[in-house]
Amino acid sequence: MAVDWKDYQQEAAEFFRSLGMSAHVDVTLQGARTTHDVDVVVRSKHAGFEVLWLVECKHWKSPVSKIHVLGLREIVSDLGADRGILLCEAGFQSGAVEAANLTNVHASSLENLSLETKKDVSAMRLRDIADRVATAKSLYWDLDKSYRIKVGLRADTFEQGYSGDLILQYSETVLGDVRLLRYPIQMGEFGRDLGFDLPKIYHSFDEVAVALDPILTDLEKRLAQAHAALK
Repeated sequence: MAVDWKDYQQEAAEFFRSLGMSAHVDVTLQGARTTHDVDVVVRSKHAGFEVLWLVECKHWKSPVSKIHVLGLREIVSDLGADRGILLCEAGFQSGAVEAANLTNVHASSLENLSLETKKDVSAMRLRDIADRVATAKSLYWDLDKSYRIKVGLRADTFEQGYSGDLILQYSETVLGDVRLLRYPIQMGEFGRDLGFDLPKIYHSFDEVAVALDPILTDLEKRLAQAHAALK
């Protein structure tokens, strides 16, 4: 439990980092009208677009009032952020909750946020990875077979080597099981057959995300180079 405001900021930042997001404390941002000092700035990417959340931490012994929710709404608007999050373990006055309802400002405690946001962020990360796979698949099949062999995106028939197609198949198979919550996901030697040291079993989406990111990043770089060479 945080002993002061600074500790509370750090706990909040660590929570968002644990979800695979970037989080920085005590950040000054330039808005359309003025500058703002933000307790925690959280960034992530979804479908190629940057997502920006602004987090205000109230390490108070009394509930937060409506005026602070309205203040954060103004900051979120001025900075063009996607969401504002107001944290206080002591709770919120009824007017504050009403002011936050049906807006892009969320009032919560860090304890409750851990349960609420983890699901939201995991869903967002799942969609992001699925979008990456779909884009890579489209770019892969846009190239002729002979060219894919030439640039090393696949081996020639009856030869062994890197296979972008198998990378995509592996990714789609794992993501399909994630959507259906088929844990533990049994992949056996499939991952190692691709030439990567991938787990045989996945117990959570976090494990899947950690494993898929580097192999998709590698494929994306290969595809970008292959398409660039055609220009």
